[in-house]
Amino acid sequence: MQPYGAMDPNVSSSSRPSMLDIIQKKRDGKKLQEEEIGYFVKAVTQGELRDAQIGAMLMATWLKGMEPEETLALTREMATSGRVLKWPEKWRGLLVDKHSTGGVGDKVSLPLAPALAACGCKVPMISGRGLGHTGGTLDKLESIPGFRVSQSPEQMKKILQKVGCCIVEQSQELVPADKILYALRDVTATVDSVPLATGSILSKKVAENLSALVLDVKIGNGAVFPTLESAQQLAESLVSVGTQLGINTVAIFSKMDSPLGRRVGNSLEVLESLECLDGGGPTDLRELVTTLGGTLLWQCGRAPSVSQGSARIAKALDDGSALGAFRAMLQAQGVDANTAKALCHGTEEQRLQVLGSPRVQTALVAHCDGTVHQILAMPIAQVLHALGAGRTKEGQRIQHQVGAELLVSVGERVRKGMPWIWIHCVSLELSDANRSTLQSALIIKDTEPFVPGPKVVKTLLPKVSEVPRKTDT
Repeated sequence: MQPYGAMDPNVSSSSRPSMLDIIQKKRDGKKLQEEEIGYFVKAVTQGELRDAQIGAMLMATWLKGMEPEETLALTREMATSGRVLKWPEKWRGLLVDKHSTGGVGDKVSLPLAPALAACGCKVPMISGRGLGHTGGTLDKLESIPGFRVSQSPEQMKKILQKVGCCIVEQSQELVPADKILYALRDVTATVDSVPLATGSILSKKVAENLSALVLDVKIGNGAVFPTLESAQQLAESLVSVGTQLGINTVAIFSKMDSPLGRRVGNSLEVLESLECLDGGGPTDLRELVTTLGGTLLWQCGRAPSVSQGSARIAKALDDGSALGAFRAMLQAQGVDANTAKALCHGTEEQRLQVLGSPRVQTALVAHCDGTVHQILAMPIAQVLHALGAGRTKEGQRIQHQVGAELLVSVGERVRKGMPWIWIHCVSLELSDANRSTLQSALIIKDTEPFVPGPKVVKTLLPKVSEVPRKTDT
């Protein structure tokens, strides 16, 4: 059998699209035909193009954009550039996932996946590693000794049958075109192209063969998109293309001005996720987990409304069923049974014995009296990244114990000299420059204490015209 994407030897080269013509066409702002986009993706997958050609195509797309039909075709071709997962028929309608555009302290996936599994869903979550200042779900889970993010499609199916959820890395078999294109987007300044981002995000979800998808689109100073207006275009593209490709897709905009929760950094975020799975933890984290989860339960028909779905997710967090699913997932993905027990049912001290404690801890204090108006996410992320919590190049080893623990909350009254943040380091101590950057994150004003508003800002549903019509079978 001819491998996917191989050029048909019976078709003469003169009848095939010319990559030069395709690049020129997009450079000039003209609409590409579906077969031209298909040719490009197949040629990328088969290694038939030079990096310079792919880079030129990416930059032409960034500069001129794509029509909605082009973005749809690109996503479909990328999704089928490799294997599309197949699931038992009885799971139809139950396969759900979420995607976040990234933020600081964003640990939602860790409690959300097992909470959904506890509510009867199947969650084949394919996640990523940290990129730039944003943390990666896989990096957080790899701070747990023995956790294996690499699982074959067959292993994923077994874990879903037994547990209901898994959180894994993208395998070599799934969406190979995206791996190649993303690596080049990262070095050609085209990561923020709406059509390219849409194709990258949704091609993996289409390959997962999902029933429903919720998108957590972050806005604010710690997000890729600082304003709702700047995030709207990508969200609309994602919802439209996802819906047209047969996935019930909804976008939820949430604030990322301050870090999510009180803990930032890989192992610290595992600790806070366990608090959430125990029915506690920060209220903003629980809000997002229940809102995103409730939306997915409504989307796949397991709850009559988002609010009732959110209540079901909250119940799973409070009654221990979500924590039980998380423990089962840990063991199914390689964690020793005693280690999983200590993490899920131990004290914080016992959990830290498993995850490891930092060698250096430094407290910073408030510089004046007043009310905490903001805690800016970006400066904290930048310092932690420099201390080893993130990567400066692909494949670099990270320090899982590096992190920050917020001791105060937005809206809280503080006094000068009061500790407001703990910085956890492995070996590097804070430089004067790091201290200055961190102190710039704490915005204090002489106002009365207040209760901050909700994290969720807006929900974007698909247009009726984009929902595929059901056909008789």
